[in-house]
Amino acid sequence: MSLAPSMSDAGTHPLAGRSVALIHEWFGATGGSEQVFLSMAEVVPHAQRFVLWKDDDATVDREIRESWLARTPLRRSKALALPLMPLTWRTLTRETYDVVVSSSHAFAHTVRIGDPDRTRHLSYVHSPARYVWSPDLDQRGANPVLAPMRAVLQAGDRRLSRHVHSYAANSREVQGRIRRFWGRDARVINPPVEVDYFGAAPPEVRDQDRRYLLGVGRWIPYKNFDLMIEIAAAAGLPLVIAGGGPEEENLRRFATRVDVPVRFEVRPSRARLRELYWGAVALLYPALEDFGMIPVEAQACGTPVVGWARGGLLETVVTGETGFLVDATDPAEYVEPIRLAAKLPAQAAMTNARRFTPEVFQANVAAWLTEQG
Repeated sequence: MSLAPSMSDAGTHPLAGRSVALIHEWFGATGGSEQVFLSMAEVVPHAQRFVLWKDDDATVDREIRESWLARTPLRRSKALALPLMPLTWRTLTRETYDVVVSSSHAFAHTVRIGDPDRTRHLSYVHSPARYVWSPDLDQRGANPVLAPMRAVLQAGDRRLSRHVHSYAANSREVQGRIRRFWGRDARVINPPVEVDYFGAAPPEVRDQDRRYLLGVGRWIPYKNFDLMIEIAAAAGLPLVIAGGGPEEENLRRFATRVDVPVRFEVRPSRARLRELYWGAVALLYPALEDFGMIPVEAQACGTPVVGWARGGLLETVVTGETGFLVDATDPAEYVEPIRLAAKLPAQAAMTNARRFTPEVFQANVAAWLTEQG
């Protein structure tokens, strides 16, 4: 059966009057891809939402339908569930829709609902699965034992996504990967960042002195928090590391070897994270990121970014105006850029961040859906 929107849902939004399925990988509590999914849902409010599963601590204001994987122990292990994801997306529902819109960072773009000759499939891609296609960037897939499985998943990824009519990528970096790995073109639509929230801090937060370097994110190897510690030591400045993850113990041990203070803020609240941005001399980001919402959040607080001249930072940081990008991983190479970044006007970074507001994202998504749907 075809699920058409109700009269109360229909309006002037894109795809009004047509049945729409909005697909996302798995729904966690605080991830950037979840923010994208929810922002897309505001563009097509009548869409039926589907995910593989929702984490126990994830809350949403409208119903999200889960796949059969949600009823199995595999929901607690993305690695074990990975081989079954393509099959799950092909057996998600027997219902049909006029348009399917997927938000994909693994295999959601392979979802098959309805007749491809009748159903339009549009896919917003956060990245082709890094642990499948780019194990050099994501060590979760770097084990040589996994090479045969990666080859199988790569072949299936290409073959099962041929029905996608149009791709959008979250950055030029991801646009290039889509072209290399899948042989497809994609338009770039940068993800939404809550610029207004981070910029509108209370006076007592905005007026604090900037005293330390800051690193923010998930504590996993490819984020290079160990390099941030070395950079802070080379610059002779205190470092605050905010986030959480499996590398915590290793990072704490490594931090005892340097001569500058290193403070760990484990899973700070949104309000606390905003305070940390406003108190930082600069955000350190020496990692290759697909896009990177964190550097935009920092700039919304007037905080310059000093990072690696790779990936999404090339699109979000204006070097010499809102930060500095370094084409090296030698900690000493970051010392002078940090000194210069501390002198940059905060307003330049705040103005630059406004290129990535939710309103800009939703306008671009609406244009894409209207043109391709």
